[in-house]
Amino acid sequence: MTDWVHFLSALTLALVRVSGMVAFAPFFSGTALPVRAKAAFVLAVSYLLAPLVAALPNAKVEIGYAALLGEVGVGLVYGLTLALLNEMLLFAGQILGAQLSFSLVNLLDPTSPIQTTLLGDFFQIFGTLALITAGLDRILLASMTRSFRAVPLGSFVLSQASALGVVRAAGGVFLAAVELAAPVMAATLLVEIAVALVGKLSPQLPVMALTVPIKTLAGFAVLIGSLAVWPRFIEARFDGLLDLAQGLLAGAGKG
Repeated sequence: MTDWVHFLSALTLALVRVSGMVAFAPFFSGTALPVRAKAAFVLAVSYLLAPLVAALPNAKVEIGYAALLGEVGVGLVYGLTLALLNEMLLFAGQILGAQLSFSLVNLLDPTSPIQTTLLGDFFQIFGTLALITAGLDRILLASMTRSFRAVPLGSFVLSQASALGVVRAAGGVFLAAVELAAPVMAATLLVEIAVALVGKLSPQLPVMALTVPIKTLAGFAVLIGSLAVWPRFIEARFDGLLDLAQGLLAGAGKG
């Protein structure tokens, strides 16, 4: 009876942590996956991990408010940190949407109940495909499992350092989005400068009517050419966010 209660306690705590991670982490948090499938996945992973993580050193397998809040905190820190990848892709799409004259073309985002730009949805879908193709979904699962070793059950306390780490990472979303959109931004800027110079040399030419189509065509040409380096860029940013999440959890676990 004691072993059964111990197992159920470990299962509950593991279920809370894995649920928080799945609720915010890229790919798993998308609405394209059925809710029942995600619930079954979380339950299966928690059931398989419960006996293993309960036997780890310093694991406190006791259900209480502090333990449950700690597991929720682990899921939030881990999931929100990795969710910044989607925000980076969405922001980069909004920047390029304005540059390519698609800022008014909005679609319903398949991963959230909000309207986003056309290129924002494209960037997010491409990023998800890049992660799956590179096998980073399996790396995400492995990292999720290692989090129980870095922060044993019932030992996490959400600190100011962890919250500040997530905030600093969110501040880097703007810079990463600008880096991703930089080639197209540079190309469209050069087109605008060239059209302006042509307009100065030949005022009779309808340069205003030519600016938008030329800028759009040039931007799409550079965008297609830059797709070859996108997977490496997205993988590098994902690895950086994954290392940051593990570092925040490990630092809180040691503290």
